Parts: sequence; structure tokens; C-alpha cells
Amino acid sequence: MKKLLGVLGAVAVLGACQADIQSNQYGTSSVGQANPAAQCRVINVRRVNVKSDNELGTLIGGAAGGVAGYAIGGDSTAHWLGSIGGAVLGGVAGNAAQDALSSQNAYEYIVELNNGQIMTITQGTDTLLSPGQKCLLLYGNPARLIGY
Repeated sequence: MKKLLGVLGAVAVLGACQADIQSNQYGTSSVGQANPAAQCRVINVRRVNVKSDNELGTLIGGAAGGVAGYAIGGDSTAHWLGSIGGAVLGGVAGNAAQDALSSQNAYEYIVELNNGQIMTITQGTDTLLSPGQKCLLLYGNPARLIGY
């Protein structure tokens, strides 16, 4: 049981490490950097969900579940069956916990640049732009869309 609580704690830490996708949030490495920008107009906006790309929750949950399952059995076969079952259940639980902890709401924008090119960009919900609104697409890492 202590090991299982340790796994849940590790997965909770993963949620705290999620990326900040808000358009008004900048890292210190972005300060003082000049990036190109393009004038554009919002064509469409929709709400989307952004999830973490890594599988650490699954890996940590699977490893801890395997260890916990191994400790349950009596003979050699029971140890290994418990380990396999624990790894599968732990992996599923770790994946579900990571998804719940690292999921964020965002907006996906479709914009038309002044040269006619159509582009999409997804960013956090701190600013909502409306269809028809003029905006600037700021190229960089990450790219950002701001209204004006």
C-alpha cells in the first residue's frame, strides 16, 4: 500500500510539471528575442483539450504496480502473475491519473494571413479572439496569436 501511495504521489508531481500554454506566459529565454510577425484575421475558433505528450504516468504506474503485485503472491508463479497483473493495472491507473492531472483547455484558431495563406495555432484560454478579429501571428517557439 505504501508503494501504491508513492506511485500516486509521483504521478501527481507529473501534473505539476505540465507546460503553461497561455498566450501571455513567457519563459526567460524568450525575453529580448525578436521574432517575425504576420498580420492576419481570425476565421474560426474552437475549444479543444490539450494533453501531455509523455507517458511517464503509465511507466511509473506500471513499474509500481508490478512491484506491488509481486509482493502479494506466495510461490514463484503467484509472484510473477501478481507482478504482471499489477503492472497492467498500475499502468492503466497511472495513465488515467496523468491524463486527469495534465489536461488543459485551449483554443484552436484558424487564421488567414494578409497574403491569403491559412494557418492554425492552438494556445491557452487566457485570451479569446473572435472570428473576423484582426490579429498578429507571432512566430517563435512557441508561436502566439494576439489581437489588436
